[in-house]
Amino acid sequence: MAFYQDCWEVLKEDLMGAFNEFFERGIINPVPRNFRLLEELERGEKGIGDGTVSYGMDDGDDIYMRSWTGTIIGPHNSVHEGRIYQLKLYCDMDYPEKPPFVRFHSRINMTCVNPETGGVEPKKFGLLENWQRQYTMEDILTQLKKEMASPHNRKLAQPPDGTLF
Repeated sequence: MAFYQDCWEVLKEDLMGAFNEFFERGIINPVPRNFRLLEELERGEKGIGDGTVSYGMDDGDDIYMRSWTGTIIGPHNSVHEGRIYQLKLYCDMDYPEKPPFVRFHSRINMTCVNPETGGVEPKKFGLLENWQRQYTMEDILTQLKKEMASPHNRKLAQPPDGTLF
């Protein structure tokens, strides 16, 4: 059974690659929003990489799949190590053409995060500022974790652990 699952994953990856190439060349139209979000939900539920980044829907009854929760476990060798950060992601009806709104629920001090609201500021976070349709919520969370470990963020004084915006 595992063999067939592995084959399916490879086939699915190849099909998505071909689809993206056809889309970029204008041969076919993009995947409908909800199909894309269902695919992201499936990936988020499986877990990502080493398990320090995850995401899922806030409300399983939301047929438009707008409200999501993300979790990042702070990277090693930084002031964020061992901390668990909760985020909210809101995918408006124009997602994935436009990026989701991203806001930390857990208080954090980072150069790309508004210190009053917890909102990730697109002009200070390259992935959101230079958004492309193929980017995902997984990409956002993974990049935010990398940003936590960057030289200008990894030693910034942090609010008390467990405080919220």
